[in-house]
This record gives sequence, C-alpha cells and structure tokens, in this order.
Amino acid sequence: MSAAAERALAYVRELFPAAGPVPAGAPITVSFHPDRLLADGLTVAEHLAAEGVYRSQFETGISNGGLTAYAGGDRDLWEQRMFPGVYADGRGRPIYGGLNLAGYPDGASPRFGSCHLVLNASVLPRATFSHGDSFTAPTVFGTAGTFSAVWAALLDEVERTGSALNLPAASPEQWVAALTAPRTGPGRAMDHYVEAQVHGGVTLSEHVTAVVADPSFRRTPVEPLLRSLAPELRWSPGFVLPAAEFPDELRGPEVPPLARAVATHYGLDVLDAAAVGRATREPGTWSSFGTPAEVLQLLKKVWHILVLRGVTP
Repeated sequence: MSAAAERALAYVRELFPAAGPVPAGAPITVSFHPDRLLADGLTVAEHLAAEGVYRSQFETGISNGGLTAYAGGDRDLWEQRMFPGVYADGRGRPIYGGLNLAGYPDGASPRFGSCHLVLNASVLPRATFSHGDSFTAPTVFGTAGTFSAVWAALLDEVERTGSALNLPAASPEQWVAALTAPRTGPGRAMDHYVEAQVHGGVTLSEHVTAVVADPSFRRTPVEPLLRSLAPELRWSPGFVLPAAEFPDELRGPEVPPLARAVATHYGLDVLDAAAVGRATREPGTWSSFGTPAEVLQLLKKVWHILVLRGVTP
C-alpha cells in the first residue's frame, strides 16, 4: 500500500472510527465510456488494453463528470478537503468508483459510463467511501473496516426519504432485505450511490474480475478490446431511447434537439451508448450547438437521459 493510501485511510479512520465492515460481496465498480477519445486520438478502451491500468482524470484529461481535474480545480479542491495534505504534490490521485451494494447490473454509478470494471476484494483495504459523490461535499466517510457511519447514513436516508441508492423501501428493514434481491434490470442510480475512492491505483490484471458493457458494443471493434481487459466480459441490460422521446425537463431544452440531430445524421431512429459515443468523436459536426467542449457536455446529458428514461433493448 502506498504512503498516500496509508495517510488517506488513517485520516478517515480517525474521523469515523466506529468498526463495521462493508457488506460481504459488494464490489467496487468503476464506470467508463470505452469509445471516448483521449488527446492522442486513441480511445479509452485502446488505452486500457495497451497500458493495463485505469488512470485518473488528472492523467487522462477526460471525464464523464466535470472537467475540473487540475491544480486549483474543483476536483483538486474536493480531494484536498476529503484527504487534507495527502495529495499535496499532485501524484498518485485516487481512482473514483462506486460501491455496488445493491448489485445493480449497470453498476453503482452509471452516470459515469456505459461500461464498468468490477474490482476484486483486494482493493477494499485501501479504499475509502463517502455517503454521496465528492462533488456534493459529503460529510460521512468510512473504510472497509469502519463502514458503520456510511451504513447509518444510508439507513437514515431511507427513513427520511423512503429510498437510498435509488432503491425504494417502506422502512430501513425492508430496504436492507431488498439489497440482496436478485437484479435483472438496471438500477439507474444516477445521483444516489456510495462513492468509492481507491487509493494506490488499479491494475487490470491484478484488480479487475470482469468488465460489464452496454450491449450496443456487441460485434463492434470495441468488443475485442473489452474482452482483453479482464477474465470475463458480461453484458449489462443496456439503454435505448427513440430520439423523438428525449424530454426537455430532465437536462435542459437544448438536449433533445441535439439527440434528434445525432439520430438524423447517422440515420437512426433510436439512440444508444454506441451512437452517443460516435457523436462525441465528431464534436465539430454539431457546431450549431456550441463549441466542441460545449457539445461534449450536452452529449454527456444525452447519456444521462438514456440512463434515466431508456428502455432495455
């Protein structure tokens, strides 16, 4: 374990020392879009296959959230707040994922990608967890052995709102029972998840047991790359939505016209993850919707709507 990982874990344990393990069998999942381009023109999947490691936003320069991973940016400030002094030199940043307590087949946090890596239990001892995403300034944290505060926060969320991890229940007891129910459909946990911060890096050959991919990548050049990343490739339920059915109210009125423009340009009636990814690789095609950076942010919202409203193909 790296010195930075030791310091991060020690800091969280000091704040939240109450013992309590992460529920058995709940893996960390790390979401990604395999077909997004990096600065060198290669895709995320190509880099993962060639390098064998999962890199943080500080290294890749791309994100499925906000593009704020630079000195003084929001991501940098969040990490300084969560782990004071641990990453002051900017090296060895944590990898962000989600703890898939509910066993959702689309992963713990699908907002960040159409595919996800399933990490094995060896990473748990060097992971920290927060009740909510780091951009929300969470106040409750834990580790694999001091998870009690996060668990209590989830139960309190159910008591207050009738749901946690996008899993509704009439009571905390029913919610706990529901966690272990078999899952076949997507969880769509866009905004409600336990964020995991893996300190010390993720090496695919050592730490990944499976890749779970959107079925729109079947029989495409992306599929063999995904198969090379882990011992097992599984297919998630996937999301599709007719371009004409993208609503205005979810992510703003400018998103549905872009969805329709993408569909028309590629001769499609229905959008899926692969179609959205194709559009991100040609941002200049959609210049009437803004600069390339603005278009990429709008296409990120197209993906969000697919997760929220899409049906399984």
